[in-house]
Amino acid sequence: MNEPNNTSTSSTLSDKTRKRTAFFISDGTGLTVEGIGHSLLAQFPDQQVEQLTVPYVDSEARVQQVLQRIERAAQESGLQPIIITSIVSDHIRGLLHQSSALMLDVFESYLAPLASLFGSDPNRSVGVSHGIADNSRYTARIDAVHFAMDNDDGRRTREFESADIILVGVSRSGKTPTCLYLALQFGLRAANYPITEEDMDSTALPKILRPFQHKLFGLTIDPRRLMSIRQERRANSRYASPEQCEFEVRQVEQMLRRAQIPFLDATELSVEELATRLMSQAGIERRIS
Repeated sequence: MNEPNNTSTSSTLSDKTRKRTAFFISDGTGLTVEGIGHSLLAQFPDQQVEQLTVPYVDSEARVQQVLQRIERAAQESGLQPIIITSIVSDHIRGLLHQSSALMLDVFESYLAPLASLFGSDPNRSVGVSHGIADNSRYTARIDAVHFAMDNDDGRRTREFESADIILVGVSRSGKTPTCLYLALQFGLRAANYPITEEDMDSTALPKILRPFQHKLFGLTIDPRRLMSIRQERRANSRYASPEQCEFEVRQVEQMLRRAQIPFLDATELSVEELATRLMSQAGIERRIS
């Protein structure tokens, strides 16, 4: 489909300021199509694309609201929008096809080949991938989240024996969000322990961690990035000074290398990448799928 003809609008915008809009549209939470959309658009880093997730598009009235937003985005930018959708309803998908956007239908791309393989039609149920149909999986997920929260920042080292993995590193290196992601997404019992300045008198592992050495995994971070994060927490403090950040990162990396503890640099990685990479590197299998 051609770009919308809106010369008066587009002529007032330079190529650098014009931004195409991508709509991730779902009749459920939008998590699935959002993940796919982010991955697809990440392959075009030179393109300026505003990404909007629109969940629970499950009625004709809701679709009409979305169609208005899509057409408004086309008029304002002078560029054809993108729709990436996982809508199940044929009727609602048909309405979306009336827009001027390029439409990428995630479900329809795969449902037809699967239906042919299985010899049966899909039931087209909304939200089945995010429901609580399996109570045991849901319980395992919640239990893992509680474990991560209870064992944050070395609060309950007596429970380390029950952990699937124990993250170690300097304060503010990304241990807590990674533990919570491991719990929520994979049902893993993840604890973390911050290596403090008191632990850095030598490059040997803190005594309290030694019995669990086989469960340890380290996170490190660029000292400049660490300083920036700590400045937001305690501005102009020794804790956030360049010298302190450089010292702590250097000491902890030496400690991890000496103890042969695997570790990852969290500086440029998202929490999703951190979690999946450390699981692969540590050889840990998810508890829930």
